Amino acid sequence: MPDSDEPTVLVADDEEGIRVLCRVNLELSGYRVVEAADGLQALDAARTERPAVIFLDVMMPIMDGWEVLRMLKEDPATAAIPVIMLTARTSEADQIRAWGEGVLQYLAKPFSPQLLEEYAALALTPRDLDADRDQRDRVIAQLRNLQELRRRA
Repeated sequence: MPDSDEPTVLVADDEEGIRVLCRVNLELSGYRVVEAADGLQALDAARTERPAVIFLDVMMPIMDGWEVLRMLKEDPATAAIPVIMLTARTSEADQIRAWGEGVLQYLAKPFSPQLLEEYAALALTPRDLDADRDQRDRVIAQLRNLQELRRRA
């Protein structure tokens, strides 16, 4: 783990342009950014760097974001690292899955740099695990209601 006062953020995305956009904006906000281009790199970086937060894409080579998320949550050394999904997958089913698996936030591409920075700052805020769970439950319920409305339409 590096000796730095800057909080470390891991950006795991197979699109170089997304990683660069995240790195530039997060570094301007005072973060140290580590990048991963595939799921295996993301898992290795999470274990070695112990970032303060992980921005995780779903569709990546070698190991997808779902598998990375599962492995992070199963490992006591990485289970508490907040994960923010950063993905072009915007279906209610994908969002329900992410929230159900314990993500802190779900950030859909394209995204604003301000929202990226806001979510990174949120991840560094001391967490109330009960409040986080309640928020996830509310979001999942809203998404399921939306799914049902779409089915009926």
